[in-house]
Amino acid sequence: MSAIRHLYFHIPFCPKLCPYCCFYVETGTENKTTRFLDALLREVEAVGNKYELRPETIYFGGGTPSALTREQLEYLLGGLRARLDLRELREWTFEVNPATVRADKARVLREAGVSRISLGVQSWDDGLLKTLGRVHDAAQAEKTFGLLREAGFSNINIDLMFAVPGQTLAQWQATLDRTVALRPEHVSSYCLTYEEDTEYFRQLQLGTFRQDDERDAALFETTIDTLTGAGFDHYEISNYAKPGFESAHNFAYWRGADYLGFGPSAFSTVGLQRWQNVPDSAAYMQRVFAGESTTGFSEELTPAMRTGEIAAFAVRTREGIATDALHRWSKEMREFRELGFLEQRGDRTVLTRRGKLMADSVAEAFV
Repeated sequence: MSAIRHLYFHIPFCPKLCPYCCFYVETGTENKTTRFLDALLREVEAVGNKYELRPETIYFGGGTPSALTREQLEYLLGGLRARLDLRELREWTFEVNPATVRADKARVLREAGVSRISLGVQSWDDGLLKTLGRVHDAAQAEKTFGLLREAGFSNINIDLMFAVPGQTLAQWQATLDRTVALRPEHVSSYCLTYEEDTEYFRQLQLGTFRQDDERDAALFETTIDTLTGAGFDHYEISNYAKPGFESAHNFAYWRGADYLGFGPSAFSTVGLQRWQNVPDSAAYMQRVFAGESTTGFSEELTPAMRTGEIAAFAVRTREGIATDALHRWSKEMREFRELGFLEQRGDRTVLTRRGKLMADSVAEAFV
């Protein structure tokens, strides 16, 4: 079996549960954090006995990884460096909440080898940040960006969200302009989705919030025009990068590479096997320390399922899909071309400008 090149670590702790978030997170868990970090390192050791781990990319998400204290970060990152062969590592991303970073934490991350930061700004409008339930304000986010630059980070992504309840086109344009002015290397811009089992979904069901597809499309097109006009390449539906700063970790997912996830709720896919760790930190720790499997869910994919998944991801990227690989979906592809959603570019089939507005519908045709 080939070495596993892509690792994901889920740190579930958050200072507050955002009302739109559907990820597995926990609040108020300070008392068990050290035990959790021990479990995470123990899981790495156990998995390393089964698979050869030679990561090219590592991604820390959550939750809020930066909610860990400086001492906890030193312990965890030092423990990983002692347990992993990092000689081929080329990208190490760490998600950061602006409210949880000081200069000393930024230095610890940089000195440990973290090379890329994803800063969860979401908006530069303080009123919308309150709507989103965020624990930072715009001034704090800008200060954190500066601290990260001072610590030596030359690859920073700014995470943004549009279609927030009550958001206007002018507010969104102002957020984009302020983002461009900071000159980050990468911007991720996501349309708010109403996920089940979230407070936002309940408000949508009650009629407090309403979706507006025309407004969302206008916000999306404004994003494309503003960021590409500022020199960013729109290389995936939600992602924009300066040349050479595309997310290598995410591209690995989109291209169908094997990856392993560590921590509660983390997914892994190796070959046609997919599994998810139990989404409960107490159960996760108990299983790790007992030497038991941490898997809470598993499935075996068929080759057709995996091919369809990879195609669904690929069509959302600037690379598109090799046209000669589309025979299974010839009817759907013909319809999408007639609608003006797809076009031929060399030997690849890619989304048109109009098709980018319908990317989810096009991708669904493959799965």
